Amino acid sequence: MKRFFSSIFLLIIICLSLSHSIFLFLSLFILSFFSLNEFIKIFKKIFKNNKLLVSIIISILIFYMIFFSFLIWSYLIPFNKEKIISVIFILLICSLTDIGGYLVGKTIGGKKFNKISPNKTYSGVVGSFILPLIICYFFYIYWNNQFSFSLNVITVIISVSLISQLGDLLISFFKRKAKIKDTGNIIPGHGGVLDRIDGILLGLPLGIYLISI
Repeated sequence: MKRFFSSIFLLIIICLSLSHSIFLFLSLFILSFFSLNEFIKIFKKIFKNNKLLVSIIISILIFYMIFFSFLIWSYLIPFNKEKIISVIFILLICSLTDIGGYLVGKTIGGKKFNKISPNKTYSGVVGSFILPLIICYFFYIYWNNQFSFSLNVITVIISVSLISQLGDLLISFFKRKAKIKDTGNIIPGHGGVLDRIDGILLGLPLGIYLISI
């Protein structure tokens, strides 16, 4: 129940962010702040005795979060229907990648994919591609007049799904090294901010790039 209501709340935040520049600015600022805070805590646990390395990693992350926020801001502002639909399309790919992997992995099971994310199976990896391919392709067909990118839509979906899964594995690797289950507890039923946006952190920038060329 907590997870359900948290998801509804997050959906409302996304809708508000895609409707007004002030909400978008606040959302990006809060997202960056809590993400960096969780990253800092993770790397402090991993590199307890190497403050210089932690400082370098944190500096890189700060630049990345600035890039991440600026890329979204510069793409969406000024708002128009085509840009909003495109961002929703990318976010949908990232979300369905996560959902597809979970549903298929839990339903079919099978051999574990790797030790970094012990719950992920090969069937789950396949599901992570299949679900976004099916749903996002029909989303693209329905809103076809709102898209103007030159790449094949299948290529875009597979590319964003793949990088989204890599983002998920990367955060899972860091959590495993830090010996923690969740990156935080700010989102009831979900954990930390990074637990929710791990795939989006890489998937959204790549998606914006692909639909912009």
